[in-house]
Amino acid sequence: MPASGLLVVALLACLTIMVLMSVWRQKKLWGKLPPGPTPLPFIGNYLQLNTEQMYNSLMKISKRYGPVFTIHLGPRRVVVLCGYEAVKEALVDQAEEFSGRGEQATFDWLFKGNGVAFSQWERAKHLRRFSITTLRDFGVGKRGIEERIQEEAGFLNDTFRSTGGTFIDPTYFLSRAVSNVISSIVFGDRFDYEDKEFLSLLRMMLGSFQFTATSTGQLYEMFYSVMKHLPGPQQQAFKELKGLEDFIAKKVEQNQRTLDPNSPRDFIDSFLIHMQEEQKNPNTVFYLKNLVLTTLNLFFAGTETVSTTLRYGFLLLMKYPDVEAKVHEEVDRVIGKNRQPKFEDRAKMPYTEAVIHEIQRFGDLIPMGLARRVTKDTKFRDFVLPKGTEVFPMLGSVLTDPKFFSNPQDFNPQHFLDDKGQFKKSDAFVPFSLGKRNCFGEGLARMQLFLFLTSVMQNFRFKSPQALQDIDVSPKHVGFATIPRNYTMSFQPR
Repeated sequence: MPASGLLVVALLACLTIMVLMSVWRQKKLWGKLPPGPTPLPFIGNYLQLNTEQMYNSLMKISKRYGPVFTIHLGPRRVVVLCGYEAVKEALVDQAEEFSGRGEQATFDWLFKGNGVAFSQWERAKHLRRFSITTLRDFGVGKRGIEERIQEEAGFLNDTFRSTGGTFIDPTYFLSRAVSNVISSIVFGDRFDYEDKEFLSLLRMMLGSFQFTATSTGQLYEMFYSVMKHLPGPQQQAFKELKGLEDFIAKKVEQNQRTLDPNSPRDFIDSFLIHMQEEQKNPNTVFYLKNLVLTTLNLFFAGTETVSTTLRYGFLLLMKYPDVEAKVHEEVDRVIGKNRQPKFEDRAKMPYTEAVIHEIQRFGDLIPMGLARRVTKDTKFRDFVLPKGTEVFPMLGSVLTDPKFFSNPQDFNPQHFLDDKGQFKKSDAFVPFSLGKRNCFGEGLARMQLFLFLTSVMQNFRFKSPQALQDIDVSPKHVGFATIPRNYTMSFQPR
């Protein structure tokens, strides 16, 4: 055989050995994955899951396989972590290894690994650091943003007053007010409540957010490679996300035309200036696509999370009038009627603080957490997770961990109060997640929840058109997000 033939045979033999070694290594690693139900080809464990109740389905499987198990969502292989201990061990004790970003198929259709929330850690950490600094520059965590929230709370109360005590759905009233706080930072201005484009943006955000919580949304998470090409509600969600991207791209263009590098007006300006500074860096993450999609991350998360939590909160307060009465009493005693609530009042209002925490715990907004991914082959407990393995840190299982909350399925502010009625922190309070990729908007969200809730309750009593026993506080959908039921209520001046 000529030398060239021998070389080809030798190369093929080498390649075959490498492939077999790789398969063997993967098999060896797979053999060390946490246990879980046996998957079928392509559909995985679909037959063992109820897409209407994905969170509950996964929690049921954990009863059989323990707090760490493997599930196959269609062709996606995911390791699921349940309870405080497992989630903390991964996200805090092994933070670096678990800092990758897993799939969120609906949003990934648009983001494709860009933007601060959905990019991998190496890129995300630069965007995150920049975003945190810039939010601070525009007053987050300072008196400036507090005044902005107080001003918006005043507009919100005026709007509630104008309803004259009629029964209304508070959804868009709340999302307009909350969204205007983040809008003033990212766009440099608030929207008028009657602005048709603003209402259209809020509808697009709510529509795509709700889709992720539906049965079809969860089905899409499993079979997106096929479903993205098919007709169905997912196409409407894509349309909504694209509409939001287009709006922000238009805002960016306006800012580019009028940019003064010495005087940034908002988050977009600051990012544009940073892009100019970094233009000679070939590895920069500061480029136009990341500007548009990081701005969209902030705008979306800064609107939907707080407004949905408040919407759930109002429903719970109508269901539990004794809780509402105690908050009113504390508001009247500490703040009174003649001045606006301040964030510093929180220290003297343990009951209100406990109620807000309990609304967040019970509302459990992102029950399965934002999916993570291990950044290298990772030893976790007695298992080995191959590099790239997706991980669901089940935040809902931490917020209902019976080791921390005596009656986790009940709404009860006592979960956050000690024997003397003082506010009591809990390590298992994790609605903002944990570790390196926790929500960096936590401080802003807490300030808004406190100031909006106390301001509205200083001015109004809540009334439901339903009898107490008929008010249903169970969620409408639970998927990626938890969505409360639609309801109407009356704001009665105090």
